[in-house]
Amino acid sequence: MSNSQDDLLRLENQLCFAIVTAARNVVSIYRPVLEPLGLTHPQYLVMLALWESSPRSIGEIAEELAFDPATASPLVKRLETQGLVARRRRPEDERRLDVHLTEKGRALRQRALAVPEQIMSRVGMTPTQMAALRDALSPFAGGADRTP
Repeated sequence: MSNSQDDLLRLENQLCFAIVTAARNVVSIYRPVLEPLGLTHPQYLVMLALWESSPRSIGEIAEELAFDPATASPLVKRLETQGLVARRRRPEDERRLDVHLTEKGRALRQRALAVPEQIMSRVGMTPTQMAALRDALSPFAGGADRTP
């Protein structure tokens, strides 16, 4: 094998390694920013989904966040314990459980508005750079069932 072929298999040249490492580090970057809000990173994602649209079923939240419903359900229960959301049965379909924001959950949104700016400051990126990075990752965010 030539040197350039060897470089193809160097760990530092692997996109998969860079993405996995970055994903793990993103949670570490968000942790101190979210702690004053009383949220973990997964709980923050649930709240973002609910701030966009509430009420929603746990299944709808899980689908939007690419979570398994079994993962989303305990997150919602913890948010309910914190008083940020309430789960209610739909009057027209008692089998359907919807997640609603409480007043406290809606009020937390105002404090969360500072999160993106704090994250950009921590990583030294502008909004344009953050958007470009997010957009560059979109081919990898769509799921494993893609074929070339």
